Amino acid sequence: MVAQSDSETTEIQQAFDHPLARSEATAAAPLNRISLRDHIVEVEIGAFQVERDLIQRLSFNVVVEVAPVAAPLEDDVDRILSYDKVTEAIATELAAERLNLLETLADNIAARILAEPQARRVFLRIEKLDRGPFKLGVEIVRSAAEVAGAAVAKAVQPRLVYLSSAAQVSEALAGWLDDLAGAAPLVLCLEAPEGNNAVADIRAQLNIDLLQLDQAAWTLMSRDARLNVANTRTELDWAMKQGHISIWAPAKMVLDATTPPETVDGAALTAWFAQEMQAAEVVTIGAELPDLGLPQRHITL
Repeated sequence: MVAQSDSETTEIQQAFDHPLARSEATAAAPLNRISLRDHIVEVEIGAFQVERDLIQRLSFNVVVEVAPVAAPLEDDVDRILSYDKVTEAIATELAAERLNLLETLADNIAARILAEPQARRVFLRIEKLDRGPFKLGVEIVRSAAEVAGAAVAKAVQPRLVYLSSAAQVSEALAGWLDDLAGAAPLVLCLEAPEGNNAVADIRAQLNIDLLQLDQAAWTLMSRDARLNVANTRTELDWAMKQGHISIWAPAKMVLDATTPPETVDGAALTAWFAQEMQAAEVVTIGAELPDLGLPQRHITL
């Protein structure tokens, strides 16, 4: 049996201790710290199907190293990094979207905390408490230096094009795309195909309806080489910045949303997606939608 060195023992102890231990052990210079211990939140998260619709408890332990205040504090809360900023960062990222991975959640929370001017380093541990008679978790360390200079990208506002089922198979499709191409990137939303696939289970019906729309997106993509299917916000953002025309496959975004649309019929789904994407305009082709609260125009077949 190989004996562990004192340094190895210390590293193991730090790994399972509160993140404060690692902060103290690795600090290059004296810094102030604020900490959050055993902050428990109930949320739906997880990559496995058994974790869908399952509320789990997450435990958050956070240490933030902050720059000392240069002048007398004067008991002014606006001059320090408030504890509320830490809990708000957690709440905001949990509310933004349903995530599969704790690693993604940890990265997002750390980045939000480090956006505060006083923050220098973040030590963050997140643990699942209900996956068994144990704790499963991740721990990360992020510094302001790692994200320094990362500009906050201005949101790209697309033009949404809602295609009726008839428009999706029309020979005029290429011409419409030519006419609509311009400064604002295009994202196509599709009317659901007709079909009788009704089942009794609500969750199963939702998945069936969404998968039909995803299938319609892939079918439409085969009709024009300019089209690409996108099923995540990341894919959509990248495609818009590259000037590509995307067809939105809605299943993943809807199922992962913390506040999904009430239904996935054309109007409700398009209204929800327009709000999510901060759309500049909605163009409908072959089917009219009710007022969505933003500029709309209609093209007849």
